[in-house]
Amino acid sequence: MLYDIARPLLFSLDAETAHELAIHSLNLAGRMLPAGKPEPAKPVEVMGLRFPNRIGLAAGLDKNGEAIDGLARMGFGFIEIGTITPRPQPGNPRPRMFRLPEVRGIINRMGFNNHGVDVLVANVKAARFTGILGINIGKNADTAIERAADDYLACLDAVYAHASYVTVNISSPNTRNLRDLQSADALGALLARLKQRQGELAQSHGRYVPIALKIAPDLDGEQIAAIAELLRRHRMDAVIATNTTLARDRVAHLAHGQEAGGLSGAPVREKSTAVISELARLLQDEVPIIGVGGILSGADAREKISAGAKLVQVYTGLIYRGPGLVRECIEALRGE
Repeated sequence: MLYDIARPLLFSLDAETAHELAIHSLNLAGRMLPAGKPEPAKPVEVMGLRFPNRIGLAAGLDKNGEAIDGLARMGFGFIEIGTITPRPQPGNPRPRMFRLPEVRGIINRMGFNNHGVDVLVANVKAARFTGILGINIGKNADTAIERAADDYLACLDAVYAHASYVTVNISSPNTRNLRDLQSADALGALLARLKQRQGELAQSHGRYVPIALKIAPDLDGEQIAAIAELLRRHRMDAVIATNTTLARDRVAHLAHGQEAGGLSGAPVREKSTAVISELARLLQDEVPIIGVGGILSGADAREKISAGAKLVQVYTGLIYRGPGLVRECIEALRGE
């Protein structure tokens, strides 16, 4: 109800300004109001973690972990923050975020703008949230792709003690050459180093923190099969499918429809679900799938679960639907 009133104001602003205002408001709400709790539903165990419900927040909304407590009041079963990089970086020049309201989509080319991993860790320490917190990690734009693993390992070291799970983002289209890491050879080498470090950190911290891999929707069958095999071989804890798409076939005719960047929201729903279905067929429950992409209703969330996802995440749907979407999705999956 409150979002129905606030939405016209937010949509009168450019997309990034509205986003900044929303994060600021959520930050204030988190400080001033009692701590939020997940909406009750049938709990589910994934990655060795017990999720109070299947609906999570996708990375990208709260890159620096500034609004964790405010976001927790929406009833999420889990929250993922980031993408964070070792060093602060401004991201790409503005404007870099565009609404496509005719199709309930967003194009962004943010470029991993964030305050750096140390600031995120400080924000996590200050938050009162005690639920499941994922931290999404990436590489700095000026780090050569050949040295990308160094950035991921630096972030993993920094966030390990503070995360319920860590997501490795190799699928953003807005950092040059990043998606090259999805090739079989590069991905195999990266996963090997991450799993080795995970084992070392688990021993030193006395606690095992799962690692998920986030992949793109713009993969063909051969690429999906290669990734599935690597997920199995390296015993990854989960795969998040999918990130934003570079495809423009459904939006090219719209204002801003041909802006560079990743497209999210309703236009990516079918593509994301298709990747989930293929992964589910190949993985046979050996690696759990977290579904994200185009969830704007409870029916959309149910579609992802039916395709093979164990959990789902929302982001763009919140922009168009508001917090009511979270409760609608929880209700839609209550019997799952």
